[in-house]
Amino acid sequence: MSNQMITTENYNTQMTLFPETEEKKLSKRPLAPTFKPYDNRQIQVIFDIEALIPEHHVARVVDEMVESVPDELLFSHYKGGGRSSYHPKMMLKIILYAYSQKVYSCRGIEKLIKENIPAMWLAAMQQPDFRTINEFRGERMKSLMDELFEAMILKLIEENYITMENYFLDGTKMEANANKYSFMWKKSTSKLEAKLREKIQETLQYIQELTQLEARTAQKEANEDPEITEQNLEAIAQKLEEKVEILTEEIEQESDTKVRKEKRAERKKWKKPLKLIRENFLPRLATYKEQNEIFGDRNSYSKTDKDATFMRMKEDHMKNGQLKPWYNVQIGTENQFILFYTIHQRPTDTRCFIPHLEKLASTSLPMPKTVIADAGYGSEENYVYAIGDEKEPRFDFLIPYGSYVQEQTRKYKKDIKMRKTGPIVKRMIVLFARMEEK
Repeated sequence: MSNQMITTENYNTQMTLFPETEEKKLSKRPLAPTFKPYDNRQIQVIFDIEALIPEHHVARVVDEMVESVPDELLFSHYKGGGRSSYHPKMMLKIILYAYSQKVYSCRGIEKLIKENIPAMWLAAMQQPDFRTINEFRGERMKSLMDELFEAMILKLIEENYITMENYFLDGTKMEANANKYSFMWKKSTSKLEAKLREKIQETLQYIQELTQLEARTAQKEANEDPEITEQNLEAIAQKLEEKVEILTEEIEQESDTKVRKEKRAERKKWKKPLKLIRENFLPRLATYKEQNEIFGDRNSYSKTDKDATFMRMKEDHMKNGQLKPWYNVQIGTENQFILFYTIHQRPTDTRCFIPHLEKLASTSLPMPKTVIADAGYGSEENYVYAIGDEKEPRFDFLIPYGSYVQEQTRKYKKDIKMRKTGPIVKRMIVLFARMEEK
């Protein structure tokens, strides 16, 4: 069978076998686009702004929560008289709602109640400026915050959301908004203060060597207060000033040039310790006294935030164990509700356990039946506190000690050396040591 040659004629013939498709004819009449009516200049009346807020919106939660607070609790922080104030419930609502939207500045809150519909509804279309918001948050809200928090917890107990039976305690550290290089160390301050007191003793010795009278006075002052207080130095400075005034009068009355020169040299000797006491010793003693009061039982604080303590964080992003100003926040929870919180200046959770529960006991909230915490709170002192007296037991607790998990391992149980140095033996050694000291 021979191959058929495809010629131009045959090709054209084959192409004509397919049906011809007619091109779609476009309509000659143009169609205009359609839109929904829009005119932002038209007057619109909103009869109920609440209808624009979804049913389960956070603004409704804030509104219901604040409305449940008794008016007497809020009104007690107003002394009355003068110009009418914005209602405290309205101010609380807009601040709490702004916090839920991550808006914390007063100007941001002012902008929110002008542009955000839920904020407008909570404010009832009122528009307090940022100064009013700042005054309420900085003064009134600061004083009523603890009472407001307790009222909300009691409301949750009443509504059976929480029972205060199981109290889960844990701590977290929050970095302070302070300069991390503005640290002050108690050890360094003590060394500088000790050196200053040595200089003061040298100056007092110098004064004693000037005349026998001033030597007895200075020695008497030093013996009365070996700590060298500001009052002590102030008394000595006053006597030196009297001596300098006497010499100045004698110089003015003296006509002999040689004698005047000798008296000026003598006055210079008295002016030297007087200048040291007035311009150096007294200001520095006052500074160290103020610093020691700020330290308290701490070892450090920040100059830009004196309440913050420098702590070493294990999760530091630089992985170099850098010391930074932090706060230790202790929080008790139940059923995902925060029941109570305290802020501490101590770096370890062990030392925050007793102060936290003591502050909880001082409030109107009921004490928990059982406290649950991790091994960071396990210490002999905390266990003894939780047990309380035989007549008045405080509460049950579920707090393991530091080596509890290690003691449950097979390796630990088989190792005789580890058992001999276990936590029970260590506690017995500590107790016997205390008994011997007494």
